Amino acid sequence: MKILIKNGRVVDPASGRDESADVAIAAGRILTIGNVNPDFEADRVIDAQGLVVAPGLVDLAARLREPGHEHEGMLESELAAAAAGGVTSLVCPPDTDPPLDEPGLVDMLKFRARKLSRCRLFPLGALTCGLQGKALTEMAELTESGCIGFAQAEAPVRDTQVLLRALQYASTYGYTVWLRPQDPWLGAGVAASGAVATRLGLSGVPVAAETVALHTIFELVRSTGARVHLCRLSSAEGVELLRQAKAQGLPVTADVSINSLHLTDVDIGFFNAAMRLTPPLRQQRDRDALRAALADGTIDALVSDHTPVDEDAKNLPFAEAEPGATGLELLLSLALKWGHDQGLTLAQSLSRVTSGPVAVLGEALGSLASSAGRLVEGGVADICLFDPQAQWGLEAAQLRSQGKHTPFAFELTGSMLPGRVVATLVAGTVAHEAF
Repeated sequence: MKILIKNGRVVDPASGRDESADVAIAAGRILTIGNVNPDFEADRVIDAQGLVVAPGLVDLAARLREPGHEHEGMLESELAAAAAGGVTSLVCPPDTDPPLDEPGLVDMLKFRARKLSRCRLFPLGALTCGLQGKALTEMAELTESGCIGFAQAEAPVRDTQVLLRALQYASTYGYTVWLRPQDPWLGAGVAASGAVATRLGLSGVPVAAETVALHTIFELVRSTGARVHLCRLSSAEGVELLRQAKAQGLPVTADVSINSLHLTDVDIGFFNAAMRLTPPLRQQRDRDALRAALADGTIDALVSDHTPVDEDAKNLPFAEAEPGATGLELLLSLALKWGHDQGLTLAQSLSRVTSGPVAVLGEALGSLASSAGRLVEGGVADICLFDPQAQWGLEAAQLRSQGKHTPFAFELTGSMLPGRVVATLVAGTVAHEAF
């Protein structure tokens, strides 16, 4: 289908473009931005007056729950949620059931996602067989089947020798290893150590759980040269260690979740299970450090950390509730809210959910590396149209995701969210619209 998007404000953080322009699309690609050939005959014209025409969002952390946890989420519902949130590309961790440790499982997942045509799916392969932290997977075969990196999700590699060998192997072949820095012994609690956890009688996770793991990872990166992406930093101390590692030239990148960027441990209130998250919510000084680090580029990307959880698993006492929250449909609004609070331009706010994540993925994107997360003539037509002036209160029942639990629901916060996705295009096909 040939599509003409007219009268929109085109914002592309990668190139610095911010102007009123028309966008012509054909054969899944952007033909022109600006001076559209008068002979161009569109099958559909979208009037984007008052809307921002931005690159489709790229989310580096979204659990789709399939295979194995279909009662909490299925590809149909979660990719529909992605499209509704303006997300056109997402990375899913390997902690499905069974884990993504064999090429056949990866092939099946990618095939199902392609048939739905709602969002581009980039799976992470399991770093170790069964995520057991013992035997390394066949990384080369998993890469050939479409994995863009390797991870353990929340399953730690307790044996440092295994982690060393994994990084040596990954370094040899240029693979990226995705690790969430948390010491398995120190990180066994359910809330961040501090006054709130003490008052509520909840087992604590000290900041040292993150910093001890970071020290280990950075030393192994120094000795192997492996490229590592750090998933969901949560502390001010962790940010400072990352800043030092980058200053030393270590090949490391990092992201932060929308939860840690906007919430603190005080939001737990009286054992509110909606705030049972991983990593646990920390103190305000940690949140402020994370917000500043994302703004200055120390942290490369903002992620939804989308983890749909069903009613039975969430409606339990805080310590027993399954951690996680729905986030795909909130990524844009919470990026805009953070940017506004930090005094950033619209392009700067959007860069952390478009060009920033793409830079993290790098050459693993293959032919998409030059055009994903940006608007470029000849590039793929992955586009998010949103109303920057819209204010909306999130009602959980309206979420497309199968998981309805979120700490940002209006009934919990009483606050409105900025920016509303109006349409999402993936490869020139309208995957979502709310005109």
